[in-house]
Amino acid sequence: MRIQKLYLLFASSALILASVGCAHKQNAALGSKVTSPPPLVSSPKISPKPATEPDASVAKSQPASGPDQAGELIATVEKQYQLGQENYQAGHLEAAKDDFDQAFNLLLSSSLDIHSDERLEHEFDRVLDGVNGLELQALQQGDGFTEQKSEPAPIDEANEVTFPVDPNIKAKAAVEVQATHSDLPLMLTDPVASYINYFSTRGRGTLEHALERSGRYQAMIQRILKEEGVPQELIYLAQAESGFHPQALSRAGARGIWQFMASRAKGYGLERDWWVDDRQDPEKATRAAARHLKDLYNQFGDWYLAMAAYNSGPGTVQSAVKRTGYADFWELYKRNVLPKETRNYVPIIVAVTIMAKNPEQYGLDTVVPEKPVPYDTVKINYPVDLRLVAECVDSPAESLQDLNPNLLRLTTPKDQAFELHLPQGTKDKYTSAIAAVPPEMRVWWRYHKVGPTDTLASIARAYRTTPRVIAQANDLEVSEDLQPDSKLIIPVAPGRQSSVDNSLSYSKRLTAYKVRKTDTVESVADNFGVPTTMVRRWNHLKGSSLQGRRILYVHLPVSPNLTETGHTLASSKHKKASNLPTVTQSSALRHKVKRGETLYSIASSYKTTVTALKENNANVANLRPGMVLIIRAQ
Repeated sequence: MRIQKLYLLFASSALILASVGCAHKQNAALGSKVTSPPPLVSSPKISPKPATEPDASVAKSQPASGPDQAGELIATVEKQYQLGQENYQAGHLEAAKDDFDQAFNLLLSSSLDIHSDERLEHEFDRVLDGVNGLELQALQQGDGFTEQKSEPAPIDEANEVTFPVDPNIKAKAAVEVQATHSDLPLMLTDPVASYINYFSTRGRGTLEHALERSGRYQAMIQRILKEEGVPQELIYLAQAESGFHPQALSRAGARGIWQFMASRAKGYGLERDWWVDDRQDPEKATRAAARHLKDLYNQFGDWYLAMAAYNSGPGTVQSAVKRTGYADFWELYKRNVLPKETRNYVPIIVAVTIMAKNPEQYGLDTVVPEKPVPYDTVKINYPVDLRLVAECVDSPAESLQDLNPNLLRLTTPKDQAFELHLPQGTKDKYTSAIAAVPPEMRVWWRYHKVGPTDTLASIARAYRTTPRVIAQANDLEVSEDLQPDSKLIIPVAPGRQSSVDNSLSYSKRLTAYKVRKTDTVESVADNFGVPTTMVRRWNHLKGSSLQGRRILYVHLPVSPNLTETGHTLASSKHKKASNLPTVTQSSALRHKVKRGETLYSIASSYKTTVTALKENNANVANLRPGMVLIIRAQ
């Protein structure tokens, strides 16, 4: 099968969203719809090629008159590429990836042939070089681009709904409010009754889920609220805002259980950088929120106004008070001088408070709160991959992420101290296991638990290393039998991923392959000489069908003894891959495999395909130095 044209493409991901001020709803009041979050932190420092104007050579070959389709296409691609550069520099990595994908797709899907116009070809090469520069720099950050999954903030959905006031619900709630003890005054107005109706029907699942999760943090939050001298009922502010999800992220960029915006968080000691965001640390964020709410109460003398100011900013509330002369939330509500989102915000919290404090009245008494998750803490000053940590303590990596929600990535910070949370009772186990891994390798190396059928050879193949390397790292003989359930240190070379083929290394760059109608995952993997499992992983696929896919992304296999572009089709666009003879229809050659060569590098050298190479050599899968392969023309 002939491989179509290949195009390299950036594909590193992580999502870092943030904004300015705890006044994360103020934009709505100004009628400005938030479409992209403002910058939070800087991405890894790079010096990519500028993407503002095409350079002088792009202007060549431009027709003197008539519509210039190529020029219009270049201008559109430039605009999309520039947007990607801006998003990358702002730390919006997922948005940057989408922008770069769109820039390349504009070129690939155009009716114009890229190679028919010097300007288009130059534009493609220029964009390609710039994106690859970003990707290469990103990969040098270890696993720093692994995206952390965020949760949508429940407050966003509640703020969008308008529910009628149910007279029966309001009457019952009025009776309950009279009998409810609360340090936070509870007023049953029509807006509050409207949201009680919402959380009793459409929003019931959201409320129940939040009540379940509250058990994880309730004791800690109540302790801190008491220490800071604020009403215990303010815990329901967190419930309404985030549903007690530390990774909750609002559309405006507010993060964490208490939905802090970036600049406001900094004012209360919550730090954030490329690796860590303290807004997602439940205990630190609770302390900061309690102090902020107390400051707002001291400023306005009213908890309802304090909550409104927590939402839209003290300046917004102060301005509304000055304009009307009323320091009363419900008067400001009636006079419509607060942002719509803030007008809804306080009734939402009051409604949640009334329902949570009267569970039997609202059928919530069957909700079982989750138990707090105890943990050990170890202070570290080195970067370590959470997957290695998980292997050290025999715990799923997801559990480590759950215990360390302030980590934005799978790697702990570089060049700074970090308090790593471990499953309770595993601190000694971790410190003992991690001591065997050199500090500079703790973002790369792994521990492997030996299975019943594992051998050094099979393990080496899985991690793309050699039995001797594993044996030396574990003080074993190469011929020694392995004990099931024992652990082995696996010295993984930086930049490599595990694979079923130990002869295979992968380029750090991604190649974009334009899918044909007859392609399947297996056929594409076979053509590139890579495992089907890797093709599925790179493209988030489950089956074999490629229906509906226009582009497939592949890391090209490379030889460790070659440069990354030594034997790739991308590099052969402008120069020959090697000086080896071309195979003709009447000839057959013999090739002696050298150390580090792969099926793909050999096939590229002889201008044939991996499929043909396998067919002519008994479907060989793994290469060994000294093996002789038959090379025939297709």
